[in-house]
Amino acid sequence: MSASQTSEIPAVPTLLVKIFGKDRPGITAGLFDTLAAYSVDVVDIEQVVTRGRITLCALVTQPPAGMEGDLRATVHSWAESMKMQAEIISGLGDNRPRGLGRSLVTVLGHPLTAEATAAIAARITKSGANIDRIFRLAKYPVTAVEFAVSGAETEPLRTGLVTESAALGVDVAVVAAGLHRRAQRLVVMDVDSTLIQDEVIELFAAHAGCEDKVAEVTAAAMRGELDFEQSLHARVALLAGLDASVVEKVRSEVRLTPGARTLIRTLKRLGYQVGVVSGGFTQVTDDLKERLGLDFAQANTLEIVDGKLTGKVTGEIVDRAGKARLLRRFAAEAGVPLSQTVAIGDGANDLDMLNAAGLGVAFNAKPVVREAAHTAVNVPFLDTVLYLLGVTREEVEAADMHDDED
Repeated sequence: MSASQTSEIPAVPTLLVKIFGKDRPGITAGLFDTLAAYSVDVVDIEQVVTRGRITLCALVTQPPAGMEGDLRATVHSWAESMKMQAEIISGLGDNRPRGLGRSLVTVLGHPLTAEATAAIAARITKSGANIDRIFRLAKYPVTAVEFAVSGAETEPLRTGLVTESAALGVDVAVVAAGLHRRAQRLVVMDVDSTLIQDEVIELFAAHAGCEDKVAEVTAAAMRGELDFEQSLHARVALLAGLDASVVEKVRSEVRLTPGARTLIRTLKRLGYQVGVVSGGFTQVTDDLKERLGLDFAQANTLEIVDGKLTGKVTGEIVDRAGKARLLRRFAAEAGVPLSQTVAIGDGANDLDMLNAAGLGVAFNAKPVVREAAHTAVNVPFLDTVLYLLGVTREEVEAADMHDDED
């Protein structure tokens, strides 16, 4: 049963009426029509349908004196007529109040095994928390379930569950419950290896015949021998003399990450603003902005003179600090506080942005990024981020059908 959102009712006698069996239309109406004859008040209701089997629970006040026996007999008789089973339990008052510290734990599995589910539930219990409700958000392309948890603070709960999930091969996101989750109104993504499957500099390098040299500079940067700006200039210099016509070729070679269109389309329907920031190039991000209907896009710009790439970039450099700065700029322009922003990225140069956002999501990221972000997704479907926002697969599909009808 779900917890009451107000203080407990006085400890007066109540009845828990439980109906279970094959689901069909009219069960809920039939039960409450049966109960209505006994002048009871409804305290709480919860209904779950799993594979065509319904469990309906109603917590109601005790009927007037002398009528409880008749109520029990009538409910059992009605249930039998519906080929269902009934159970009625006497008790006092409402549900126990939920403990302080409320979180939403989203578990993504591909597949979600019983072993992983048991371990996650045990870890929640070990933290001193209670599972108040479990709800399935999606059955494909991954199985996503959401646990409503109370009785433990979000941060220590997240730490324990993230450690557990890494060993289990599932993704676990833990966010504080509350209105702020649904208030998040701006999503900003990295581009290379996040929104798209490619590294744009490598696509350009392939046309210039210098993939190996670009890879060497990238490796030096990863070893810490060069910072991002130094490595950017060194790699772009290798493209000097490349014909500007290659830009169109690179645009055509860019591959969106699976689920990218669904994520952006759904966010836009929900009223979100969506942007991208990239250490890549505006020659590609501007095209993505137009194709996907993005609200914001910022990247480095390759200098082109007389139809040739000069091997230089112009304008503001978008590096690690620049990405966080742009997140704040986009939020200000959108009129959205940082607490209502979501950032998604995969690399170390995304960390400042991920930490500045209200929710930072590491998407198929390096270990150092996964450990530092608020949550991590390690399945290759970008639209799974929607589940972290409480959006179900059914809601996504319903919106798609509505658009098709329009």
